[in-house]
Amino acid sequence: MPMTEAEMHAWLEAHPEVRTIRVAAADLNGQARGKRLPARSAAKAIDGGTRFPLSVMNLDIWGEDIEDSPLVFASGDPDGLLLPTGRGFVPMPWLEAPTALLPLWMFRDDGTPFAGDPRHALHRVAERWRARGLAPVVATELEFYLIDDTGGAPTVPRSPRSGKRRKQGEILSLRALDAFDAFFTDLYDAAEAMDIPADAAISEAGMGQFEINLLHVDDPLKAADDAWLFKMLVKGLARRHGFAASFAAKPYRDYSGNGMHVHFSALDASGRNIFDDGTEKGSDALRHAIGGCLKMLPALTLIFAPHANSYERLVPGAHAPTGIAWGYENRTTAIRVPSGPGVARRLEHRVAGGDVNPYLMLAAVLGSALVGLEDGAEPPEPLTGNAYAARLPQIPSAWAEAIDRFASDPEVGRVFAPELVQNLVLTKRQEQRYMAELDRDEQLAIYLDSV
Repeated sequence: MPMTEAEMHAWLEAHPEVRTIRVAAADLNGQARGKRLPARSAAKAIDGGTRFPLSVMNLDIWGEDIEDSPLVFASGDPDGLLLPTGRGFVPMPWLEAPTALLPLWMFRDDGTPFAGDPRHALHRVAERWRARGLAPVVATELEFYLIDDTGGAPTVPRSPRSGKRRKQGEILSLRALDAFDAFFTDLYDAAEAMDIPADAAISEAGMGQFEINLLHVDDPLKAADDAWLFKMLVKGLARRHGFAASFAAKPYRDYSGNGMHVHFSALDASGRNIFDDGTEKGSDALRHAIGGCLKMLPALTLIFAPHANSYERLVPGAHAPTGIAWGYENRTTAIRVPSGPGVARRLEHRVAGGDVNPYLMLAAVLGSALVGLEDGAEPPEPLTGNAYAARLPQIPSAWAEAIDRFASDPEVGRVFAPELVQNLVLTKRQEQRYMAELDRDEQLAIYLDSV
């Protein structure tokens, strides 16, 4: 349940050790934009909010204004009002001094939600599910690399236990996990303090690559908040341990990229999973949701692959989907239906990279599935075998194509508000112009730290 203002005040009183707070919201790239305040000023942020320019939600990956944005000079660069999301204060254990973060979202002065805020975009989709009497149940899987970036090119950090660099992928290796045991122990302790439901950790196919699952929750906004906060936590805590962590889509050319897979089902008012019909195939609702996800995928690829580096991940044979297809227990397809008991029947959307904005990504997945339910969309037959070897319609494989599809496809308006679409397209076209002036290594240096 959202934390009330009284509960937020009580939290502060119960934590007199907290000397400073951060107030922040997620911009279109998922970057935390906000202010540092002394703890004595926290009450004002709780009761009356704080103010940022609306344009702060619409900065490029460098944190620069969008040159032709209607939010900047054309409108006088006006402020919006940022109010607490209801998450309440969240500890920031990666900082030296005791500090807490107060997550915010943006409103206009008349009290209406600012449509360019990505959290409001997800809330808009979640309310449409609620209007149908349904509650999406969402879990995320986040992949990241631990990296030594102190030299020229990034490489795997030395094991704190042995001092060695193991330049190899170690799939489900306990040795790889144990090498960084102190980091993972601190990470789980911090996640618990931040109310992030971190579950199983595994080592992945890339050198120094790991994945942590966040347990399913029946509130998409909390699921996105958890993923957003978890990315901040992993990156901040890695620095305290003497190395870096990155969710960039493709840090190394020769190793798998980072994904952020989403599992979701939906419950009706009686708590029944509408994707479960008592069979292994699943219900008509499951099929229609899959149909919507596949139908909307070309138009929404920009959400799942928002950066220049994202498209290095979406290549055949690299453990990321390239064809628009689905299948049962098939990890080569864009949409997978995992096996298991019927009450847990769900779909797994496997397209998004680790570099996404979690709010926009979940809005795109849940919004696409909702389009499928509304239209009774019928997917093709489920694929068996290797999707890379099949003749399939393809996910857009170039950033420019994805931007153009997102900008021009009228179906995008069924998921995202026109103002957000315009702002994101302007942002990505500006980034595209500037990234074209940089080589791959210069681009990667930006993405390793930022996304």
